[in-house]
Amino acid sequence: MKKITMMDVAKEAGVSKSTVSQYINNRFEYMSHETRERIEQAIKDLGYIPNFIAKSLKQKKTSTIGVIVANILHAFSTEIIRAIEDVAGEHNVHVFVCNADDNPEKEKDYIEMLLAKQVDGLIILPTGGNIDLYCSLKKMNFPIVFMDRKIHPTLYPTLLLDNHAAADMAVSQLIQAGNKKIGFISSTILPQVTPRMERLEGYRHTLMLNGLEVNEQWIVQGKGEDIRHQLVALFEAGNFPDAFFTGNDLSLIELLKFTKQNNLQIPEDLRVVTIDDSPYLDAFTPSITVVKQPTFEMGKEAATFLLKLIKHPIFKEEYDAKRYSPTLIKRESIQMERI
Repeated sequence: MKKITMMDVAKEAGVSKSTVSQYINNRFEYMSHETRERIEQAIKDLGYIPNFIAKSLKQKKTSTIGVIVANILHAFSTEIIRAIEDVAGEHNVHVFVCNADDNPEKEKDYIEMLLAKQVDGLIILPTGGNIDLYCSLKKMNFPIVFMDRKIHPTLYPTLLLDNHAAADMAVSQLIQAGNKKIGFISSTILPQVTPRMERLEGYRHTLMLNGLEVNEQWIVQGKGEDIRHQLVALFEAGNFPDAFFTGNDLSLIELLKFTKQNNLQIPEDLRVVTIDDSPYLDAFTPSITVVKQPTFEMGKEAATFLLKLIKHPIFKEEYDAKRYSPTLIKRESIQMERI
């Protein structure tokens, strides 16, 4: 494969080499939007990787790895990071942790920064917005493991929960408890965010299998304030479910705030099941039933897999994603008898 140079990009974009250099170094003061777009497209078309990144990939091992999470506020993310650090520490490898905020540009900046620091490999909860960069790094046999989210095609080893099974487990428990009006709350549902999409699909599927209505108004999604507004609208319209399945810990927090503000009692007025456990859920009154991910097992396996790839960077053309089975922890929020 011919090495693509900055001059190749310049010729493709119809600009000077110095202009391409300015673009790569984020110096846009005197550069038109059209020129920036031409250079960006040329880089994508040619698969060009800036020299400072290419150079970092050829250096000796540094005994460091990078972890880029989608949102560090989730309990899932913090537990994954802890498990990765445990394994890395056993091998005298240091860990850089970055929070992408589900922003592809921020993720790209972090990837390039970590490569410039010559990390030996990356564990990424990918945004899905940097396919070209993922592909370029794979061509160079750079070790990466994806977690929690599935990218098409599956370029790298990918570890994630069986989200359909988790949703079925949660909704089935609510149905067995006698609930027929079951809602779903999630952070903003986006096609590239695998867990949210698959949990919604699992929620719909289990309701339909049991002959229950899928009421689109009971599917609440968005950021914190959006969730609160939608819950208020349902409550004031007298169209409130008698149970909720929340897709993650941040969604659950919004629901718990709402129940407190409106004097709703769990489980008397509302039954609740969520995904992702946390110590406060057991301590909360009433304690909250959860479908638990094996986060520490997933994090440890991701780190172990990455360290093997660093030692032997040999990749398959495409991978089957590894799915982990969820576990149900029954607590007071779903007791079988009404008080």
